Amino acid sequence: MSGAGHAVEHRVGLPEMETNPNSSGCCNQVKKPGSVSMDHVLLALRETKEERDVRLRSLFNFFDAANAGYLDYAQIEAGLSALQIPAEYKYANDLLKVCDANRDGRVDYQDFRRYMDDKELDLYRIFQAIDVEHNGCILPEELWDALVKAGIEINDEELARFVEHVDKDNNGIITFEEWRDFLLLYPHEATIENIYHHWERVCLVDIGEQAVIPEGISKHVNRSKYFIAGGIAGAASRTATAPLDRLKVVLQVQTTHARLVPAIKKIRKKDGFLGFFRGNGLNVVKVAPESAIKFYSYELLKNVIADFKGGEKDSIGPVERLFAGGMAGAVAQTSIYPLDLIKTRLQICEGGNAPKLGALAKNIWVQEGPRAFYKGLVPSLLGIIPYAGIDLAAYETLKDMSKTYILYDSEPGPLVQLGCGTVSAAFGASCVYPLQVIRTRMQAQHSNSAAAYKGMSDVFWRTLQNESYKGFYKGLFPNLLKVVPSASITYLVYEAMKKSLDL
Repeated sequence: MSGAGHAVEHRVGLPEMETNPNSSGCCNQVKKPGSVSMDHVLLALRETKEERDVRLRSLFNFFDAANAGYLDYAQIEAGLSALQIPAEYKYANDLLKVCDANRDGRVDYQDFRRYMDDKELDLYRIFQAIDVEHNGCILPEELWDALVKAGIEINDEELARFVEHVDKDNNGIITFEEWRDFLLLYPHEATIENIYHHWERVCLVDIGEQAVIPEGISKHVNRSKYFIAGGIAGAASRTATAPLDRLKVVLQVQTTHARLVPAIKKIRKKDGFLGFFRGNGLNVVKVAPESAIKFYSYELLKNVIADFKGGEKDSIGPVERLFAGGMAGAVAQTSIYPLDLIKTRLQICEGGNAPKLGALAKNIWVQEGPRAFYKGLVPSLLGIIPYAGIDLAAYETLKDMSKTYILYDSEPGPLVQLGCGTVSAAFGASCVYPLQVIRTRMQAQHSNSAAAYKGMSDVFWRTLQNESYKGFYKGLFPNLLKVVPSASITYLVYEAMKKSLDL
């Protein structure tokens, strides 16, 4: 794509900009920060309302080559192809989705106009945010600052290519018209990260066989700070929900009637208040290595899949990402699984004198052998990909429903996303919960005991015969109670840590 804007300008006659040189070389008048309206956009473009109406109608007619009065997927795909936007980007489907208000597969002019209004306002807002001097243009140093603040490292050569690609008149600055033309048909949220990803892919097409992937995309300047923020947020949420986690484990291993209130009273009586936090230290310690292993495994697996398909790692589809995420989760889970087993053994201990970690680990090694540290690993791994798939599908469904019925096609904000994520996580956890019960029971039981389970199938059949299907859902209530506070605390602490660490 040599820039959607360039092609659109030549094909549908976007108005030429008159330059009005000043000390900075900028030509557009841009309103300083405040509420944004279409009047500000028109001022920045030096365009009248009538001229804008003609421009948008011409662009609609360009896509509606058959004069049908509406656009469908085939017309949008053909139009984007004519603008040299590669089909593999799947912009046609995404563009149709964001424009099609009533979900009938057709985009009339009013739908198209509504998208254009919203898009140009969004692009103006981020243009203002980058143009810190508010002189009507984006200078290279302003663009560099915005990328760095977003955690993206970009060298001078890449920055020059970025500016050169968007800067149609080659005067070394980016006007709002150039910014708009570059991103007008990009159907995703206009964040600086998304814009950089968009340019990166565009750049690969433009420079042909000599294509070089810009290094900035995964090379975050503040990666260690993000890791610290995430680790602290995870530790805080796990500590806050530790009582619910111990209750869940205690109820899961009970083969008789398992009731919540008696379990709470028993822990309080035998272990005191601190008994509700037993095993939390190990749970917190797991955060950093588990997250690091999962992150690096995920990046590695994306590269492997991309190499196998002959593409780039950021072009792999949702199914491949789900598989890579599931496998990364499996690698991380296997790596830290002994800690998880020791945590479970600690949590089922009763009485004020819980065994020391070292002594407990030594006893397991001596009395049950090293394989005991991986008891219950199979059901744990079996639940990872189904959980991820259900969680992702539920999340996307809820997000789409919120956009359709609540937000009326606006992009959901962080609170709506948090709510969708909380509900989808709870639903996914409920679906695979029986596997979690089987895992916990295998972890808790000593291998050398007379009634020891012989394997995963033995746990399943004995639980079904003695406790019915209800046995597979013991502890589900405290587990679901964990979801909302855990997600909320993680989000709030993470945002607070980002501010503290200047991210």
